[in-house]
Amino acid sequence: QVQLVESGGGLVQPGGSLRLSCAATGRIHSIDAMAWYRQVPGKQRELVAAVTAGENTNYADSVKGRFTISRDKAKNTLYLQMNSLKPEDTAVYYCKADGARYYDGPHLYLGYDYWGQGTQVTVSS
Repeated sequence: QVQLVESGGGLVQPGGSLRLSCAATGRIHSIDAMAWYRQVPGKQRELVAAVTAGENTNYADSVKGRFTISRDKAKNTLYLQMNSLKPEDTAVYYCKADGARYYDGPHLYLGYDYWGQGTQVTVSS
């Protein structure tokens, strides 16, 4: 199947930068869409940024101009460059994959709604 592993979170001061990575592992043929979500305690998980199979991107209004989503299809890795971080960006960040084609034995399967375990981002002085 497909596993997603995020990394790159941590503690940063307001105005600082972080780069998150999400590595998709397994016998993957391709992945259509990937996205970053975030969640704070007591609130719903919200979409931060997404990239489609055609490399179209969209962002939450709150991060436009500060965050950049990108991916390396050859490495099945998704990135989120976060600049000008604010305390309100503090959250657990999750990676999501949809339309993942993977091999199980000789057969090719298509799966949706894969999530990573999350990585904590804390913006504080």
